[in-house]
Amino acid sequence: MTSPVPASSRPGGTAALPRCAVCGTESRQAPFRPSQPEQAPDLDLRPGEPVRSAMARWLQQCPGCGYAAPDITKAHPAAAQAVAAAPFRALLADAALPPLARRFLAWAHVLEETGALHAGAEATLHAAWVADDLGLPELSRCWRQEAVALWRSGPPLDTEQTVRVVDALRRASAWEDADHTAEALAALNPPEAVAQVVALERRLIAARDGGRHTVASALPPPARRPHASHHRVAPRHSGLWLRFRRWLGWR
Repeated sequence: MTSPVPASSRPGGTAALPRCAVCGTESRQAPFRPSQPEQAPDLDLRPGEPVRSAMARWLQQCPGCGYAAPDITKAHPAAAQAVAAAPFRALLADAALPPLARRFLAWAHVLEETGALHAGAEATLHAAWVADDLGLPELSRCWRQEAVALWRSGPPLDTEQTVRVVDALRRASAWEDADHTAEALAALNPPEAVAQVVALERRLIAARDGGRHTVASALPPPARRPHASHHRVAPRHSGLWLRFRRWLGWR
């Protein structure tokens, strides 16, 4: 976590550093400017490299109150109450959890408490990605299940979001729920690309395969126009990339 910087320590006492929207603490925060991913995303839309390995820079965190967000100078009006509450303070103090995962869970907690359930699911899934990288499968499965619960508690899911629910359930070894959800989605006759991903998910579920797979493995290039995931560099205005940037609050 970064250190607070009092105004008195800077020449002229000018306010040149980001100020936390929750508690007003100023601190040095490095803004993250993500580059285009050069590899296909995972089935749950975790981006490919080089963005994949930059998770430590996706969120800022206030060194004063612990508020975490893509930009800590912005906050929902109810965020201060969520940050001050006992569950948030207990989360920050839980040294048994990986620090980076705690940062994503802190952001997820604020989002959930302010009613942004789908965004909270995204942030919780990001904590699961941290657990994946650290080889902590039990935490990974737990946080995927929590992400699914948040997705299902929010507004109705579209087909792409439902595919991600299926993938989260599969990665959490919730085989029966994953298969039932995939079967129900397939029965809706979704768009071809979604149907192909669902078909792959169902094969993986039947094989009890809870591992990582990419979108490229589900969408073989058609005869005339290859899918974006098969290009080395994703198109500048790739729909998946723009949606992911919005989820993270990147502009």
